[in-house]
Amino acid sequence: MQTRFGATLNANDTPMSADTLAHAMTEYDVLCPTVGDPLPAGVLDVPGRRVRLIANYGVGVDHIDLDACRRLGIAVTNTPGVLTEATADLAITLMLMAMRRAGEGERELRAGEWTGWRPTHLVGTAPQGKVLGLIGWGRIARAMARKAHDAFGMEILFHARRPMTPEAGDPPAVQAASLDALLGAADVVSLHVPGGADTRHLIDAAALARMKQGAFLINTARGSVVDHAALAGALRSGHLGGAGLDVFPAEPAIPEGLADAPGAVLLPHLGSATRETREAMGRKALANVAAWLAGQDLPDRVA
Repeated sequence: MQTRFGATLNANDTPMSADTLAHAMTEYDVLCPTVGDPLPAGVLDVPGRRVRLIANYGVGVDHIDLDACRRLGIAVTNTPGVLTEATADLAITLMLMAMRRAGEGERELRAGEWTGWRPTHLVGTAPQGKVLGLIGWGRIARAMARKAHDAFGMEILFHARRPMTPEAGDPPAVQAASLDALLGAADVVSLHVPGGADTRHLIDAAALARMKQGAFLINTARGSVVDHAALAGALRSGHLGGAGLDVFPAEPAIPEGLADAPGAVLLPHLGSATRETREAMGRKALANVAAWLAGQDLPDRVA
């Protein structure tokens, strides 16, 4: 991008402030933000605005006010498809860590508190034959379903807002009659829905109460989908067997009560964090910028 377009880089690799982003809107034609760079209407609609393309580095765009972009005539693109396998792999990692209590075990070992092998020490739950319930049935959910079914023989149940038909490569799966039906039947519930107002606190205290005693919650989607105060309570009460979280509502802050909640596995938003995936995301963003500058249709336009 520097060679072809004279790009200015965020060399410190840190989220940009609202003031920095607002200033960038007046200095550049194209902005390439990340999920850590919020772009509400107040940042987008600034006097002297110059930006006409936001080429987001990532799939999720709930940090960008798309309605404001449409009103202002700013095109928005993302990077779909290339992070499917990496994020599904991490969802499986979180599931196994929570079910097998790996996070608890590592913390105990590092703290010098391990006293040796004993029959009842950190006994977890086997994934084999359990029911995996996926809320959402997009690329990442289907990839996780395939991995869980093929590796562990898990039964696959999913919830989607409209009837879905199987695609090539999908494992055997049943669409739940309702969200409540899925929550009551699944041993593991994994979230694969976009963020935003429509899904905020989709998993609240009532939803957690409908989950099976001892079930596990996995979230690699968006932190806003879960009521974390209610989740911490469900973990402390023993209603849930554990939770594996890679995303949080106000990153990098961790919701109060989660860090020391029993059975909680917490990762710092690593879903797409492989060299191969991050490079592919960059190439997607580059392709969208190049298409825009050439006056061509944008490959991954979302607004």
